[in-house]
Amino acid sequence: MASSSLRSSSTTTAAPAANNGGVGRSERQQFHPARQTTSSVRSKPASSSTSRRSVTPTSRIPTSNSEFQQDAGRVRVAVRVRPRNDEDRISDSDYGDSVEVQPELKRLKLRKNNWMSESYRFDEIFTETASQNRVYQVVAKPVVESVLNGYNGTVMAYGQTGTGKTYTLGRLGCDDASERGIMVRALEDIISSTAPESDIVEVSYLQLYMESIQDLLAPENTNIPIHEDPKTGEVSLPGASVVRIKDLDHFLQLLQIGEANRHAANTNLNTESSRSHAILMVFIRRSVEDKSTDEIISQEKASRNGLPIIRRSKLLIVDLAGSERVDKSGSEGHLLEEAKFINLSLTSLGKCINALAENSPHIPTRDSKLTRLLRDSFGGTARTSLIITIGPSARHYAETSSTVMFGQRAMKIVNTVKLKEEFDYESQCRKLENQIDNLTAEFERQLKLRDSKKYELERQLTECQHSFAEAEENLITRSEFLEKENTRLGLEMKDLLYELNSQKEHHDMMHDKVAQLESSLEQGKQHQVESSTYQKILADTTQMYEEKIAKLMKQLEDEHTRYGSTEDQLDAMRKLLTDGQKTIQRHEMEHSTYQKALADTTQMYERKIAELMEQLEDEHSRFEDFKEQVNLAKKLRHQQSSMKGKKESDELRVKLQDMKQLHESTLNEFQSLKSDYSDLSEEKARLDEELQDVKQRLLLEEKKRKTIKNELVMLKKDVPEKEDDFVDKKSYMKENIYKGSSALGTPMGLHNSNPSRELLSSQRETPSNQRATIAKICEEVGLQKIVQLMISDDLDVQTHAVKMVANLAAEDMNQEKIMEEGGLDALLMLLQSSQNTTILRVASGAIANLAMNEVNQGLIMSRGGAQLLAGTASKTNDPQTLRMVAGALANLCGNERLHMMLKDDGGIKALLEMARSGSSDVIAQVARGMANFAKCESRGTIQGHRKGHSLLIEDGALTWLIGNSNTTSSSTKRHIELALCHLAQNEDNANDFIFSGGLKELVRISNESSREDIRNLAKKTLRLSSKFQTEIHAE
Repeated sequence: MASSSLRSSSTTTAAPAANNGGVGRSERQQFHPARQTTSSVRSKPASSSTSRRSVTPTSRIPTSNSEFQQDAGRVRVAVRVRPRNDEDRISDSDYGDSVEVQPELKRLKLRKNNWMSESYRFDEIFTETASQNRVYQVVAKPVVESVLNGYNGTVMAYGQTGTGKTYTLGRLGCDDASERGIMVRALEDIISSTAPESDIVEVSYLQLYMESIQDLLAPENTNIPIHEDPKTGEVSLPGASVVRIKDLDHFLQLLQIGEANRHAANTNLNTESSRSHAILMVFIRRSVEDKSTDEIISQEKASRNGLPIIRRSKLLIVDLAGSERVDKSGSEGHLLEEAKFINLSLTSLGKCINALAENSPHIPTRDSKLTRLLRDSFGGTARTSLIITIGPSARHYAETSSTVMFGQRAMKIVNTVKLKEEFDYESQCRKLENQIDNLTAEFERQLKLRDSKKYELERQLTECQHSFAEAEENLITRSEFLEKENTRLGLEMKDLLYELNSQKEHHDMMHDKVAQLESSLEQGKQHQVESSTYQKILADTTQMYEEKIAKLMKQLEDEHTRYGSTEDQLDAMRKLLTDGQKTIQRHEMEHSTYQKALADTTQMYERKIAELMEQLEDEHSRFEDFKEQVNLAKKLRHQQSSMKGKKESDELRVKLQDMKQLHESTLNEFQSLKSDYSDLSEEKARLDEELQDVKQRLLLEEKKRKTIKNELVMLKKDVPEKEDDFVDKKSYMKENIYKGSSALGTPMGLHNSNPSRELLSSQRETPSNQRATIAKICEEVGLQKIVQLMISDDLDVQTHAVKMVANLAAEDMNQEKIMEEGGLDALLMLLQSSQNTTILRVASGAIANLAMNEVNQGLIMSRGGAQLLAGTASKTNDPQTLRMVAGALANLCGNERLHMMLKDDGGIKALLEMARSGSSDVIAQVARGMANFAKCESRGTIQGHRKGHSLLIEDGALTWLIGNSNTTSSSTKRHIELALCHLAQNEDNANDFIFSGGLKELVRISNESSREDIRNLAKKTLRLSSKFQTEIHAE
């Protein structure tokens, strides 16, 4: 289905391609794409109308009179030349310019040498000074406008790695808006040209990595399948996340997330080389405004029956991974596998372009997922613009020429551009549903309003009835109350009249009492005169008693004074008594102390007297013993003379008994020796038989040894030797492996019979012949035998066996066999046991080659490889051996999962110790290891699965990096600068950078580094760190 659709579109482009007769091969052959493709586009309206979808009312070719609209179907191709960098100026100093641009003529001239050149014409030529805005206006702006008008569009960048594709398309321009790439500018125009309330803009951001489609916005979505509509042939990715864009800042955040998840690596051509094809999909859904500008649109709208029209379009912005040659990029191991998939997908794309350009009956779109995704872009219905990026360096003439020819073939392709319009049934359905919902709600609201009014009226009627009944009841109650009140008031009036009469009577009675009181008052005056006399007498009596009381008070005060002096005397007596008691207590304590000291002294003298008594008794007992001994001696002296003969006879008797016992023991020993002799005779016979068997086995082993030596001589004849850089995976196949070993006998003499011929033949061998020779030897002898020779007792045999394994380990296809046959264990055993410098150097190089594989790295670490490498570095001073060990550790540093084990095993400290050797090669490998380690840590920190302080800084690597950042070696300096930039991206390391002077070095790198990408990385790191910004502003 896919190939047929591409074939149908490519047949319309065959005529202009055939009439052209070859594009851009010389200056005399000129290409006029605008004039030729116009006729092809005009010949398609009838066929395009028959292929429109049932839901699409208008699927037509645009009929605008502008030049771009007339030539819209053809793939438009522009060329952008990258400015020269420092490496180009140094490497091309002895060569002339290979690229000459003529932008006013839209021509590009490639000069192979001084007398051969080729000229090509393109739609646009951008010089080195062309701005990002001009590239966007010429290449992408027309496509974006077409997408906004309802057409599918594609903008794609193609070219060699390191020529500026990602810069042209995906540059964010956070610091400088003028550096924004096509992605940001396109979305900026789309957002400004759409209405958020009626239009929808959605994006998906994907990468094609090793033929696996991965979602950059949701990294957990991997291996996304491709779905093709069997009716329309449209390609979709149902597993990819689609995000609706709010504004430009939201889109920039999504781009930053995607760029952080995109695969990139450090190669010889580019420090941040993209290892995947990035595809930004922008989906736009726009409503068509009711503005009829021509008769065709008016007629079409008249037939729509009032249904709204929407336009669905899709914009693809494709940042292809750069094509590269392995010998130039230095890709190895996993990078080599990535490069293979990149070149394979680009090759498939080139095949499709060639087939479309040559009007081939078969278009191989299913050879790669990349061609399936770009099916609509080349030979389909999309409007496509291609920008090819090239470098000015003469070193890459072949890659530049290939890129230019790709663009020339792409210019021959003419797409059938179609407008993507549909009846907006969904919008109309939603609109009608909203109207129904509104009418239903209004009806229900009116119904509820009527019910509420009815209820309110009924409630008011009930309230009126209740209020009327209450008023009637209140009126009856009020009348009854007034009757009762009238009766009560009548009774009260009678009571008041009765009380008034009683008050009158009381008044009369009071008048009589007043008269009585007046008479009593006269009598009181007389009594008052009498009472004054009594008062005078009372005053005199009172004064007398007061004088007596004053005297008594004075006596009482005198008594109180005497009592106070008595109390003072009593207190003084008490104080004297207290002092006396204290003195008595002190005397008692002193007395007790004297008594205790007297008791101790008495006890000490008693103890000494007892000891003297014991000594005296001992002396007395010894004297008694001595006296007894003197008496015994006297008695023995008398008895000795009488007992001397008897004693001699007893001694003879004892000697005879001893001789008898000795004779018996001798007989027993003789019997045992006799039995032992018989046993030994039997053992001797058995040993003689075993000795004969051993001799026979030794003869067989000697024959086998001679056979192995002869095979080894044959190996030495076929295998040349050179101890080259194992870290870079180059074989040892450039020197003769035999340099005069006397241990190999006659075969060595045969080998040296014609040394000049052998030397010439070894010099003529190419790397491919050398690898073929090694593979042939491995098949004939067997890898297992070669591994067994590594543990031979013969040092020469052991050395050459290790070199053979090292050469085999330089090829990826042999590494698995070496691991299966126990080659890694044998190499690690040699590092542990051997003291030979050559063996240590070659074994370390072989391990370095094996460490290029991620699976092998885990096995090396699990078997203590890092500890053995660190030990090897500590026991040798040979620069070449140190270089091999440093290269192996540097390769292990590239695996983030092994970092903690590597630190615990002393790998980081070993690298820093080896850097003190002063060898530039060793320091270069140490710097590479630091860069690999720091980059893995930085990636883990950015992706969020690693936190905390850097392990490198904990082992003191930051001080070494800062101290060696101004080295003269460009390679070492580049790795050190990269390591510092990646370490600084971890916010937990900011304080160490500030206090150790690393911040100043980072600022210097951002301004003075010879590589632009490293300067940009340093600037980005300084900009994103709040601590660095605060420190810089403070200074």
